[in-house]
Amino acid sequence: METSVLLHAEAEGFIQNLETFSLRDIGSPRWFRQHEYIEKLNMQAILNASAAHDEFIKEMLVLHGKIPTLVHEMILVELWKQKVFPILCQLQDFNPKITFNLYMVIHHEATIINLLETIMYHKDSYEAADDSVVDLVDYCHRKLTLLASKTCREGASAQDRHSLAERQDVSSVEELQIQSAALEFEISLKALSVLRYITDHADRISVINRMLCTHNMPCVMVQLIDCCPWSCKSSGEVEKYINGRWQKIPSEDHSKMTKLDGQVWITLYNLLLKEDCQRKYDFNNFQQESLSGFLTEELIDQLPNLAALKQFLAHLAVMDPAPPKKELILEQIPEMWNHIMRENSGKWKAIAKYQVKETFNLSENDLRQQAQRLAQTYNLDVMESLIPEKPKCGSCGKEASKRCSRCQGEWYCHRECQVKHWPKHKRACQLMRLTETSEANAWTDGR
Repeated sequence: METSVLLHAEAEGFIQNLETFSLRDIGSPRWFRQHEYIEKLNMQAILNASAAHDEFIKEMLVLHGKIPTLVHEMILVELWKQKVFPILCQLQDFNPKITFNLYMVIHHEATIINLLETIMYHKDSYEAADDSVVDLVDYCHRKLTLLASKTCREGASAQDRHSLAERQDVSSVEELQIQSAALEFEISLKALSVLRYITDHADRISVINRMLCTHNMPCVMVQLIDCCPWSCKSSGEVEKYINGRWQKIPSEDHSKMTKLDGQVWITLYNLLLKEDCQRKYDFNNFQQESLSGFLTEELIDQLPNLAALKQFLAHLAVMDPAPPKKELILEQIPEMWNHIMRENSGKWKAIAKYQVKETFNLSENDLRQQAQRLAQTYNLDVMESLIPEKPKCGSCGKEASKRCSRCQGEWYCHRECQVKHWPKHKRACQLMRLTETSEANAWTDGR
């Protein structure tokens, strides 16, 4: 039986009602309603793309011109996480017992970039994004430069990341910060895919100029190849981040290209070999030599198109072409980031205090209702169909085969892990049970 989240009519209604919010409104009931819409749209879009079915979510987003709205809402949460969330975590009167509503805000950015990754593969999505493509290019640049600089600066191993995630002696706020950092890595990898799709379709001078002249994206790509954030050593073994988790790689497969490696190289290929891009980019000798060193025969065997890139670099080395002409152009400036910054500059602390008091200080009844809506959004059958691998233990991260018998929402590998994780899981489990009880009572009462 085919799994589905939304019917065509439901999806169209959700998409037509998508709107832009202010920073102060993040976490409000109206904002959460839209978050639920986008979660369902994202799940249905992934199901459609995975099954190669009619991608009606993408088509409706294009038809109703809502891709710029998605980009705005993603950048809005990005700024909230940078400017408001750190202040909120430092407030003395902020110590929530239940943080799933805050986690949903943090996760909202990941949901939207995931949806954009699914739909931006298509050229009509790129065209429908219109001027927001420039904002999207800037967003991807911020994520990828941060990813490269953090990897090179910290050199954190996969083992370090695992031990951080498994800490038990953390407060609810510290746990949120750990979850936010883990999500940031995932978001950056999605941003890489989105950037690659933009380079596939880029034909506007403003977009090309932004990628090449303003941000020097080829240089960022070379930096990512050099530091390779999705590959590391743990206890002497090589691990790579594949399909959403760190996996140990046999020695014979160490040089095998991952999907993420491929995204970087295809992005470079698009940026350097398109005629419009070559007219814009000044590729100096240092950059040529740096990139040529990575283009091995083994790499080209795995991605044959790179032979053309290697040939292009060899041609540049002997030709030494003149730098591109400086053209007088009117550069398009990203509006969304600048507008949100101007509108909220100097108000970050006031917004944090307001949200602690009015937005995230929910009553037991409000939390129960919110949990009920989220339980309906994250349908277990649908979620399992979206996950290609077996579920992971909520305590140790290993493959799990047993669910919590009370709420059915958490997985464990052994009884010992369930007992160890219970102090953290208890509150959420009780809330889910209360939600199920209220639903059963409502059904019995005929409401």
